[in-house]
Amino acid sequence: MNLFKRLFLMLSASLSLLSCNDNDDVVDQFGQEILITDDVDCCSADEARQVYEFIRKVKEIPSLTQDIDNKYRLRFFTPTGTLHTGYNDIYVVVTKIISANYVKDIEISNFTPLMTMASGKVHSTSTSKTIDKFDNGILAVRHGWISFVMNSSDNGSWDLDFDIRILKSTQHLTLPISVDALPEGQKWITSFKVGEQSYHISLVNPAEWKVGSNNVSAYITSVGTDMKKPYVVTDKSFTVDITPSMPDMDYHSSPEGEPLTADANGIYKGVVNFTMTGLWRLHLTVKDNAGNIVAGGDENDHGFSTLSLEVSL
Repeated sequence: MNLFKRLFLMLSASLSLLSCNDNDDVVDQFGQEILITDDVDCCSADEARQVYEFIRKVKEIPSLTQDIDNKYRLRFFTPTGTLHTGYNDIYVVVTKIISANYVKDIEISNFTPLMTMASGKVHSTSTSKTIDKFDNGILAVRHGWISFVMNSSDNGSWDLDFDIRILKSTQHLTLPISVDALPEGQKWITSFKVGEQSYHISLVNPAEWKVGSNNVSAYITSVGTDMKKPYVVTDKSFTVDITPSMPDMDYHSSPEGEPLTADANGIYKGVVNFTMTGLWRLHLTVKDNAGNIVAGGDENDHGFSTLSLEVSL
């Protein structure tokens, strides 16, 4: 063991991580031993443990795993191990094949999901501006998000196009991806227009919502003139009023909500309150900085805005 320090991360029956030190062995969640060496490109024992503790809470998308230059293994993770319409958190990890240890110096750029329609037309969708570090303590994980406007089907298929630099090696990759439809009663992305400009609004992880008061996060992205370019977070500022109603319960509403407003990072935040489980329709009224209604706000037969999203609790 003179050149190698090994850390063995053992899982108990409850999947809790046992204590470890530099003289233990390491086994990752894929059953491969991780060698902790003096390789400065990779994680130390403590850094590897932090990465391990994080990615064991998410799930790999096996179809996206790629070996690069016979040296590195690229892996993608999401909370569910799948992709679906609407917002998806995406995490990226690269390991050295020879040691299975996590590489710290990676960079992902030109991250572009593309749908090729049956008609031959190609368009992108909403994404984060960067795929980057999101926690300074977890040095080898990159995070970004994609909000898909539609699912894979006979009408169109998705690819993920991007450049990746691993240390001094740079590759351009195009990977086919499968995007599932959300279940009925879940609509987490919708679009609106202000003049000639189109926007998309995406709810962030509404599957985590529950009965009672919920903090809401959302992104508003703008569609550029080149439909093949990702729709990035807009620098325009809006206020979005949310009025929840229950279509299956005579459209009764729920009080004590707060409108969506943008923070310094462009994330829209507000509050919505749900009084019971079931299907909720979130009626949206979009206002500009002067308080003028620019989208939604029209009334359907029940007196609510026709611009809406849906969640089921």
